Amino acid sequence: MKRLLSSFTVNPKDDVFSGLTVALALVPEAVAFAFVAGIDPLVGLYGAFIMGLITAVFGGRPGMISGATGAMAVVMVHLIQKGNEVGLGMADPIQNLGVQWLFITLLIVGALQIAAGIFKLGKFVRLIPHPVMMGFVNGLAIVIFLAQLEMFKVNTKAGKQFMDTEPLLIMLGLVGLTMGIMFGLSKITKKVPAALTAIVVVACLTIFSGMEVPTVASFIKSGGGTGLAGELPKFQFQLFGLLDSVSGHWDLVFSTAVLLAAVGLIESLMTLNLIDDITDSRGSGNRECVAQGGANILNGLFGGMGGCAMIGQSIINVNSGGRGRLSGIVAAAALLAFVLFAAPLIEQIPIAALVGVMFMVVIGTFAWSSFRILNKIPLSDAVVLIAVSAITVWQDLAIAVLVGVIISALVFAWKNATMIRARKRLKSDGTKVYEIWGPLFFGSVQTFMAKFDFKGDPVAIEVDFIESRVSDHSGIEAVRGMASRYLDVGKKVRLKHLSPECIDLLMKANDKFDAIIERSVDDPRYHVVTSAMDDDMIYKA
Repeated sequence: MKRLLSSFTVNPKDDVFSGLTVALALVPEAVAFAFVAGIDPLVGLYGAFIMGLITAVFGGRPGMISGATGAMAVVMVHLIQKGNEVGLGMADPIQNLGVQWLFITLLIVGALQIAAGIFKLGKFVRLIPHPVMMGFVNGLAIVIFLAQLEMFKVNTKAGKQFMDTEPLLIMLGLVGLTMGIMFGLSKITKKVPAALTAIVVVACLTIFSGMEVPTVASFIKSGGGTGLAGELPKFQFQLFGLLDSVSGHWDLVFSTAVLLAAVGLIESLMTLNLIDDITDSRGSGNRECVAQGGANILNGLFGGMGGCAMIGQSIINVNSGGRGRLSGIVAAAALLAFVLFAAPLIEQIPIAALVGVMFMVVIGTFAWSSFRILNKIPLSDAVVLIAVSAITVWQDLAIAVLVGVIISALVFAWKNATMIRARKRLKSDGTKVYEIWGPLFFGSVQTFMAKFDFKGDPVAIEVDFIESRVSDHSGIEAVRGMASRYLDVGKKVRLKHLSPECIDLLMKANDKFDAIIERSVDDPRYHVVTSAMDDDMIYKA
């Protein structure tokens, strides 16, 4: 509790102003993602409010902003569409059954995310390689940039098309003005929030000049919404009626829940890692998992669309000085206040001002240094960086990170598989000694076995593992198989400098190995990560 209170705020003024800036940027984002998911904009706004408030208070990363996100909205679409189809086909048609299915799904999503936090799975984000992180932020910057281009389009009979020349030039001018104010003001003083000032200046310019430009209101209406005005979220979960409606479709609900939980956690933990780097501090991934899960459960109960951490808004927040929990609380509270009291005012904000803020986020997010280092890093790392960037744009952040981690892991395994060595020498008594060097694991066992001449070796063999490490069950099996092959051809073999854990596992495989294992006080002490010999035995690395 003491740690929670100490992270509440460092600079109240910066936290409040950055929170207000984030709230203004959250409005079109939440509305847009609601349209992507095929639900009412207010569901998206309520989702952003609940996510933002709960994670700001209880989350593992002060200053990080959560809300309705595009990555999760894309996953929700099929579930909502299928639910609406089922609802319309019922004897007593239900128009919005897909949204009710979503609320049930969010309860499962929340439970899965809380379980991930309880079992401390959040720590695994620390294993993500640096090239994956760089590719992730580069791809993210491109995705944010491409998303803003949609704001320059209007609905026509032929579909969405870019604006005519004059309105397009006006909007580009306002975007440039917003970016110029943010850039210039940040050079002059850090005491005035640049993003919020730019939004207010551009909004006043368009309102008082009577300039006809796309606004938050026109954006909502062009997507089929009616406006921002709403009321407090209400408890609306009717369990038994909804469970009956899902009957026969639980496979879709559970599969969607698992995917949503995975996407939400990956995006949130990656954001946490990124904000850690920016602020030179460290958050708690496990606590963030629990907070995200709790927020998604509340979304399911009170009619929000759920969500996870928002990278763009989090960067806006920390760059505007929002480093404490107060900034996230202010952002969430201001968002709800917009819906309850200030809808007519917020609806007049020009979209160009918000686009300009997001363009500055793109510039600040992209790792420009990656261009300089591409020819200076290993080829495999360069491939991972480019692949993650491309997949982030092509698919989504979660898939890109998973692919990047898999590629990096395979490259690591391949490199280590080629590092196994065996130095050979003969003792004066004719004993042949194999001094093993390098990691022995699933990737190197074949190379390891190829080092031995089972038929051509002399009668006495000594295998020394002082400079090797048996890392997994495959390595244990390779040692067992090597020793057994020597014994099968009638030769004497001695195994030296194995760890006590390796010895225990070998003895479980064959208690006769006790006669060929040489124990000494300088045996290495490390732990293998698996024990297939005894499912109840767990070795902790």
